[in-house]
Amino acid sequence: MPANSQIKLALMAASLYIVVEGEDPGFDIFVNGRSLARNEEALDRLAATLRITPLLDFFSADRNSMALLLEQGTGKPEWAQNLPQPQWYSPADGLATVRALIAFLTGSPGAIGSETLIVLSELREYERVLRKTADYGLRWHLAASWR
Repeated sequence: MPANSQIKLALMAASLYIVVEGEDPGFDIFVNGRSLARNEEALDRLAATLRITPLLDFFSADRNSMALLLEQGTGKPEWAQNLPQPQWYSPADGLATVRALIAFLTGSPGAIGSETLIVLSELREYERVLRKTADYGLRWHLAASWR
């Protein structure tokens, strides 16, 4: 995970969601992302084992996601004033990570214990959105929400 986005997601009811470049990408980008946030450390270790980019390497804070965090009572207003420009990523890079995780977890259904099936379901949601993002020629990044 990049140094500027060191976040401990497991401390709160967090969700990792996909932000697609532009105001309205023209397709549904909803993903749940709660079990992915809960299992972020296990997925990070799995990514290292598989030698793939960890999901949280695709994290980037932008003004909209920071405004949402402030609305939810998380974060400090001065953070939103000093944000770097959001980082955007190729959907192909995200798909490589997501598909490798899906392939491994499908073949190892106990890899994350009782959470494996829900993690797989959310990874498939990510795959659907990233496929559409690629089809539309857009870029993406992950953001986090706490509730």
